Amino acid sequence: MKQYKKQAYIITIFLHALLLIVAYVFQGMIFPFVRLGGIVPLLLPVVVAGVALYEGRYVGGIIGLFAGILCDISFNNPVGTFTVFLTLMGLAIGTIADIFVVRGFVTYYISCGIILTLSVIVQMLPLVMLQDIPLSVLLGTAIQQTIYSLALAFPFWFFVRALGRRAERYTPSQIPQNDKLSNLFVFFKRLGKIK
Repeated sequence: MKQYKKQAYIITIFLHALLLIVAYVFQGMIFPFVRLGGIVPLLLPVVVAGVALYEGRYVGGIIGLFAGILCDISFNNPVGTFTVFLTLMGLAIGTIADIFVVRGFVTYYISCGIILTLSVIVQMLPLVMLQDIPLSVLLGTAIQQTIYSLALAFPFWFFVRALGRRAERYTPSQIPQNDKLSNLFVFFKRLGKIK
């Protein structure tokens, strides 16, 4: 069982890294040349929201760290802005998902909406504060970018959901018997009450 979990974790890490790279390639290298209304969508925050929702706070924070570094490179932002922001958002969404939220399509879209709205605000702050660009000019673009990014979040949901908690799934030989005592034992074992 330990060998299976170790292999599953390695494959899961590789697949998450691959998803992150694909999102970065689309956000930083493809969509800047295929702009819809002159707007480039934010895809890396969508991946962070999805991974944090389905994998939890630790994996969400790690993915947020690397996605933030890639966002800072992609948008040429002040150093560390998106790195800190997406790391904190991965930790926050993952913590909320672990404690309060049922994982599903609706919570995925709500998480994406929240992280995209906050990402647009983080992206606008240096422009408003340092370059004195009026907020009214930026709001229209910010709303369009959020809607465009939310529309593109739909295809990522299938990949994030498929990868979610992949390493913790049972192999066919480890599925417990379908009786109440076995199910109760598995329930308490997952809660950490039984060693």
